[in-house]
Amino acid sequence: MTVQPVRLFDDPILREPAAPVVDFDAELRQLITDLTETMHEKNGAGLAAPQIGVGLRVLVFHPDLAKGELGHLVNPVVDFPDEEEQDGPEGCLSIPGVYLDTRRRMNVVAKGFTSHGDPVQIVGSGQLARCIQHETDHLDGVLFLDRVDGDRRARMIEAIRQAGWYDPAAPPVVKTSPHR
Repeated sequence: MTVQPVRLFDDPILREPAAPVVDFDAELRQLITDLTETMHEKNGAGLAAPQIGVGLRVLVFHPDLAKGELGHLVNPVVDFPDEEEQDGPEGCLSIPGVYLDTRRRMNVVAKGFTSHGDPVQIVGSGQLARCIQHETDHLDGVLFLDRVDGDRRARMIEAIRQAGWYDPAAPPVVKTSPHR
């Protein structure tokens, strides 16, 4: 088993943009295995490398176990084919037990690479689109609470402060998302 500890909300690596992957080697494939096993062990829909302390642009996703949409992207770039939005509950393994309605784009086209460096494109909507956007945000140092309005953000910060894992010596830092 290669399950790794998930970094929590106040860990600085979650606020740093991840570096592009340049070596498509066995070490990268092991990272993807670690991410996938950690995501499944923690019952997550997705996981980005910074969440396990690795500052590389790698993410895994499996938003719907029944549909089998298990995958990974290396150096992803996200585009939106239309303006349609969705607003629904979202959570994060780095902010355990806290869920908040978050506005995301309904449809996404994500381009990147496989673990072997082959180009790949993922087209998704609904939960898959939400998951890819959420994990790509992690690669840019953005947390989902950065995307919510002031009232929702205040509720989120209060829920974090009430969480058993929260460290009051490290107060919540919220920044504005650079993404539309």
